[in-house]
Amino acid sequence: MTEQRGFASTSLPRHLLRGGLGFGALIGSFALIPALGPASLLLLPVGLLALRGCPTCWTIGLIQTISQGRLQRSCTDGRCELTTRPRG
Repeated sequence: MTEQRGFASTSLPRHLLRGGLGFGALIGSFALIPALGPASLLLLPVGLLALRGCPTCWTIGLIQTISQGRLQRSCTDGRCELTTRPRG
């Protein structure tokens, strides 16, 4: 069975880098309007692409990246439980 990653990144530093780029581009697109005019809005797609669509998606991915490998879901008889993965 393959494990689905959802919005998680391969590492926390990579995810934080994507967040910095994404949020920086979104903020910059509006903050630079007085200096660059409407051309600064070209940063919007860059920000959304880095955040994988929306800031909420990035936040969910951050939580998934942090908990990756620490939580384990097991389903038995139609009932699922989320437990801490045993160490070792």
